[in-house]
Amino acid sequence: MNASTDTLPVVVIGAGPTGLAAAARLLERGVQPLVLEAGPSAATAVRAWSHVRLFSPWSEVVDPAAEKLLAPTGWVRPDGSAHPSGGDWADRYLQPLADVLGEKVRYHATVTGVSRSGRDRIVDADRAEQPFVLHCTRADGTEERIHARAVIDASGTWSTPGPAGGSGLPALGERAAAHRISYRIPDLRDPAVRARYAGKHTAVVGTGASAFTALAGLADLARAEDGTGTHATWILRRGLSGSTFGGGDADQLPARGALGRAARDAVDGGYANAVTGFRTDAFEPDGDGRLVLVGEDGRRLDPVDEVIVLTGLRPDLSFLGELRLGLDERLQAPVALAPLIDPNQHSCGTVHPHGAAELSHPEKDVYLVGMKSYGRAPTFLAMTGYEQVRSVAAHLAGDREAAERVELTLPETGVCGGAGLYDEPAADEPAAGEAGAGEAGAGGCCDQPPSQGRAEDDSRCAPQPRGADAP
Repeated sequence: MNASTDTLPVVVIGAGPTGLAAAARLLERGVQPLVLEAGPSAATAVRAWSHVRLFSPWSEVVDPAAEKLLAPTGWVRPDGSAHPSGGDWADRYLQPLADVLGEKVRYHATVTGVSRSGRDRIVDADRAEQPFVLHCTRADGTEERIHARAVIDASGTWSTPGPAGGSGLPALGERAAAHRISYRIPDLRDPAVRARYAGKHTAVVGTGASAFTALAGLADLARAEDGTGTHATWILRRGLSGSTFGGGDADQLPARGALGRAARDAVDGGYANAVTGFRTDAFEPDGDGRLVLVGEDGRRLDPVDEVIVLTGLRPDLSFLGELRLGLDERLQAPVALAPLIDPNQHSCGTVHPHGAAELSHPEKDVYLVGMKSYGRAPTFLAMTGYEQVRSVAAHLAGDREAAERVELTLPETGVCGGAGLYDEPAADEPAAGEAGAGEAGAGGCCDQPPSQGRAEDDSRCAPQPRGADAP
């Protein structure tokens, strides 16, 4: 890039955990960031699963550079061994961090397109010398054009949950049945939400940590006085195996292991029955206003009142169409990263730490980070996102050695993709039945969550979901 381009900011899309950490790392390197957030505050996606508790502790969901930025304000990190809820994470860390960044964070700024100035996707001539141009829409509908020297997309995956259909497409009748279907972990502390599921038969579709969280929550509801008659049918596309419920006592994140045990208890206790090898083909209404799920093999399940679909999250690539991205055809993750995070081969603990080299694309100086970098893979941890942006910031500042250095060790084993559940929370923490479990976009694995910024999650690893370390 030319000298005039070097004076432009690095634009970060999404003011979630990874996006704000990216801004802190850039400032640490003397590079000016500009964070664009679609929502009205920091961590919009995380706030959407504020009732879910991360299975990663505070010590693993605060970025070191961000902590240094906060220190002069008198901010003190909460007890490192405690596990925040999504709401805690947003209110006690992410929003204060955004406040310190001040005007470097711009809210109500939805990114609708990214390209090279004066160059569409086809044009080669002097492409790398042109600044990036981003089109944004404000809350009042007006549009704005912003130029940048580099783009870091940390918008997460929270806004694009997977469908119930076994083929990756919505099942027939799924859209028409939208009033009976939720794609999020329900907040059963909310009286209106609780009434929706109390005494009802609910189908839970999915096999990750977010599904575990929903099953455990429904089981708790069934045990309560106001939940008599509550029952769940757990729909798995695969069969049950020894690894279905995660790492248990062997998990280096104990809360993540406890989540799998809670889901197993829901099944063993008769609060949920498992239907295996079932790929949903259609939703059909019965005569009483309930739904019948029909499988690709023709099986018809008993009618249910509600359906909770927790089949993972997907990246929204629509506003990046004019950029030359190198994405794996299956996972929609950067080509060099995809083999390292293939869910057929890796759990959270077996993914090798990675940075700017693995996150690069044919389009120079554009990076997808956080949960979005994982595409459709469900194994993301907040710590991973922080390491990514440390490396990317170093690369953009010209420090190649630091960009290539590995500064992260991940906890091994366990279920990835979502949440954290607690059997016996500390006295000052909400009970498990009140808080659910998981993170979306950070700490442990996530299912969740974005800030499309768009509004980030990054951390799918919560619940979303995703712990989110995303719902």
